[in-house]
Amino acid sequence: MEDSSRSTGRTVCVTGASGFIGSWVVRLLLDRGYSVNASVQNLQDPRETDHLKSMDGAESSRLRLFQIDLLDYDSISRAVRRRRWRHPRRFPLHRRPRLGSRVNVLRAAKESGVRRVVVTSSISAIIPSPGWPADVVKGEECWTDVDFCKDNEASKTLAERAAWEFAKENGLDVVVLNPGTVMGPIIPPTINASMSMLVRLLQGCTDEYEHFYMGPVHVKDVALAHILLYENPSASGRHLCVESIAHYSDFAAKVAELYPEYEIPRFPKDTQPGLLRAQNPSKKLIDMGLNFISMEQIIKDAVESLKEKVPTSIPLQLRDAMFSTAVRYGRQNGSLMTTRVTFPLVTGGGDK
Repeated sequence: MEDSSRSTGRTVCVTGASGFIGSWVVRLLLDRGYSVNASVQNLQDPRETDHLKSMDGAESSRLRLFQIDLLDYDSISRAVRRRRWRHPRRFPLHRRPRLGSRVNVLRAAKESGVRRVVVTSSISAIIPSPGWPADVVKGEECWTDVDFCKDNEASKTLAERAAWEFAKENGLDVVVLNPGTVMGPIIPPTINASMSMLVRLLQGCTDEYEHFYMGPVHVKDVALAHILLYENPSASGRHLCVESIAHYSDFAAKVAELYPEYEIPRFPKDTQPGLLRAQNPSKKLIDMGLNFISMEQIIKDAVESLKEKVPTSIPLQLRDAMFSTAVRYGRQNGSLMTTRVTFPLVTGGGDK
């Protein structure tokens, strides 16, 4: 990683800066001496700006906020102009806007002479189809089958492919980060989808994740990986960014072990025992010097952060469920059964 003293005076541009990952990227860049052009959707919304303005280094004019519309090329160009680095945000789920947004960002970077673009993709773009050979390890060379997956995964896959196509056709230096299930301390006043998943687990929900394989990763490691890919000129291609790849049952069991005061549901063990998994799925980043925070610490940091943020940061529908009832699904005598149970998330934290 580059010494922060060498970063002084260098300016980078971060899109989606107000989000869970983007906020951490901005914080670490400021800590390393960079100047940052940070884009948000609405400069008048304190939920998007206040946590950025309060960061160390922001008061020294090293942080400039821009309001951009990712479908408006001119607004993107103003933020990108003469800046060296991009961190494209996670785009809306609609396929066409996502593609247009990403191409707009890349075009602005190319025309502004940006040195390198770090594209935030997702492990969702590396999902094997049902016919994936059991004796072939899933890795960065695997692409999601867009005809098999839901719109969200397909959209992320198409967006990443569009980025690679633009880079090849226009000679733009692009590297891609594919983070997994990102969790950890929350900087913004709202929570992201990955942390909402953890909320649902603490509530006892089992309906969505029984056959789920996940790649937990600490949000700080994801932010560091972005900077590492920018600062390392030899970095190229796709970079899976996860601490490990595990069945959701293993993750849930670890949460239950660390936080026995919550009624964490038990899940079936591995449903695909013959499926090979990469022993070091993030080897490319590890070889660059990134030491991943352990899953145990990821869980601790994430849960403790949720205990501080809840209930004000929880979306209304989740907050209401949190203090009323959660639905637990299961099968009894071959029939799908539901049980409603109360989980007071705030008071259930204990002293862990």
